[in-house]
Amino acid sequence: MRMTLSSVVIGSLLILFAIIFIAVVLPYADTNKTVPSEIFRSRDAVEAAGRKLYIANGCVYCHSQSIRTIDWGLGAERIAQAGDYLADQPILLGSARTGPDLSQAGGEHPDDWQIAHFINPRYVRPLSIMPAFAYLGDENIKKLTAYVQSLGLKDADRRMARQRHWKIEATKAYEAGPVANVKWLHDMVPEGWRNVPNPYPTTEAGLARGHKIYQDNCLGCHGPIGDGMGPAQPWIYPPPLNFTILKDRDVSGGILYYQIMNGITGSAMPYFKRELESEKIWDVGNYVAVYFIGETDANADPRGIDASYEPQ
Repeated sequence: MRMTLSSVVIGSLLILFAIIFIAVVLPYADTNKTVPSEIFRSRDAVEAAGRKLYIANGCVYCHSQSIRTIDWGLGAERIAQAGDYLADQPILLGSARTGPDLSQAGGEHPDDWQIAHFINPRYVRPLSIMPAFAYLGDENIKKLTAYVQSLGLKDADRRMARQRHWKIEATKAYEAGPVANVKWLHDMVPEGWRNVPNPYPTTEAGLARGHKIYQDNCLGCHGPIGDGMGPAQPWIYPPPLNFTILKDRDVSGGILYYQIMNGITGSAMPYFKRELESEKIWDVGNYVAVYFIGETDANADPRGIDASYEPQ
């Protein structure tokens, strides 16, 4: 076969058409078969405006919205499906893991936490490398918050309903005064946990570990001296707990552990059960008890057999 101009042109066009067919036509035809998932719903106008801000500010470059079967963290209870994103143009699945996956981010935190987070992520996540978005202004931050709170669609709506319900209860308790607030917080802890002392002895090393964990996770809300006056405080209501009011109020290591592990839904206090191993939660709880509350039940009765590696 002679290499003529016509054969080169025709051959090039055939290759181009084959690429278009494989890379464009077939995926388009397959996408058109996508049906809404069980959680799908359309976004309202505010959420849609927030999505435009999310795109314009490059959020997708660090946050994917496509949880994978190998992932463990946020969203792992439900793998993202094509039918979740049926109304999204363009689709923002992404693949980056610089920040957490956001496919099920809606309702993980109440709105006030999200607003403080967008104004300056270090306010609520002291180690965050996410840039601050205070320059967007209050209205745009509210739109961006509405979009993030919609991620997870119907599942997110259920979580948001839970946040709003408990926000009302937490606010009532706070506004009833410190005594009523502490009682409400303790009553929300299952009884079995309330009588469990911290199983780790108070040691110099344990308190040093607790101090580091507190700085990395708690400082932004509760402040450097545990009085609830961290940099996030102006945007959060009810405000972060002032630990110093807990003295002589029967705060066990188990109560602190449970509240750190499980969070306090409706308030800005998140859960840490996915981020901190058991010993780290006990250590930071003991640090709070010793330095801010002024009393600790570490290694007190009832106790069992000490672990094989415990200080004497």
